[in-house]
Amino acid sequence: MQKLLERIGKTRKSRTGRVIAKRMREFTALGKKPSNDLFKELCFCILTANYSAEGGIKIQDEIGSCFAALPEKNLAKKLKALGHRFPNTRAKYISEARYCRNTLKETLKSFKNGKEAREWLVKNVKGLGYKEASHLLRNIGYNDVAIIDFHIIDLLAKNSLIAKPKTKSLSRKRYLEIEKTLAKIAGKSHLSLGELDLYLWYMETGKVLK
Repeated sequence: MQKLLERIGKTRKSRTGRVIAKRMREFTALGKKPSNDLFKELCFCILTANYSAEGGIKIQDEIGSCFAALPEKNLAKKLKALGHRFPNTRAKYISEARYCRNTLKETLKSFKNGKEAREWLVKNVKGLGYKEASHLLRNIGYNDVAIIDFHIIDLLAKNSLIAKPKTKSLSRKRYLEIEKTLAKIAGKSHLSLGELDLYLWYMETGKVLK
């Protein structure tokens, strides 16, 4: 773990550290916006499942507030035109999630912490697993959950901190086990889990996205 901690420390002192700090402030600001803005971020997280974050950002920028209004078939056509791998399924998930577009902020605020809010999202929003629900929560200012994708898994495995899972799909139990490992790294780095994700993702990809 020590080598990883040293890399994180060096990155924090670099320009990238300032970029990540700015991004975290942006997440906090987004979380203060109305439910409709949070719903657009929820749609982004639905889109990124088995797809790229960059592709999801491109689509989110293009569709914006229309996530809440486009008929499902029209949304599917739009997603297909924009290059999404699963336009029909994702359009269906987004359409079904619209029931919470005006109440999402209040619902999430009713929970004690991000972990409780995540359980609600996974159970009540089709298309959000633990990774996607954690991604949404971090992007709207909740920093007590970890976004565990294959980049993070690869980095942890390369540093002998976890055994690499045999499948891409993580069970709830395995997800939470890896999250505990990340919490230890975050604690030693004096970072939140939300911040740590951006550092680790940058170390694996060379990019700071969201």
